[in-house]
Amino acid sequence: MSKNPPAALTELEPDFVAGLKAIFEQRIVFNSVLGLTIASLRPDGVSGRIAMKPQLVGHYAYNRLHGGVISAGLDAMGGLACMAAIGARHLDEPPADRLQRFAKLGTIDLRVDYLRPAMGEQFELRAEVLRLGSRVASTRMEFLGADGKLLSTGSAAYIVS
Repeated sequence: MSKNPPAALTELEPDFVAGLKAIFEQRIVFNSVLGLTIASLRPDGVSGRIAMKPQLVGHYAYNRLHGGVISAGLDAMGGLACMAAIGARHLDEPPADRLQRFAKLGTIDLRVDYLRPAMGEQFELRAEVLRLGSRVASTRMEFLGADGKLLSTGSAAYIVS
C-alpha cells in the first residue's frame, strides 16, 4: 500500500489504543463473531487478523472464507483506520473524548474487489486513510492470505462528523 501519512505523524497514547481496541474487539459484537482482532494501530495505518473457523466458511466443498466476512472485515478496518487518524488529529482532546467520536463514524460507500479465493487458516487485513476531511474520510484496504498474497482489496468513504 502506498503511504500517505497524516501531516503530523505521531504515536497514539496507550489509553486511546486500549480504548479503541476494547470498542473494536469487544463492544462491536459482530467483530467478535468474525474473530477480527487488531494487530497494529497507528495514525498512518492499521492491521488486523481473522482466523478461519467453520462458522465463516462460504463454500463447504473448498473451505473458502465467505465473501461477506471479507467485506465486513474490510469495512471494519477502514473505519478503524479513520478512528486512528482522527485520534491523531485531535491530540489536544483527552482520549475518552476522542473515543466518543467513534459514535459519529458511519460507512457511506464501500467497494470490494475479490481477486482470489480466500482459503487458509489465517488472514491479514490492512487499511489506511487516503484523505481525512472535516466531514468525510476516504480509505483503502487490503485482505491478504497468511502467505502475504493479496486476496481482496477495498475502498470506502466514511462520514466522520
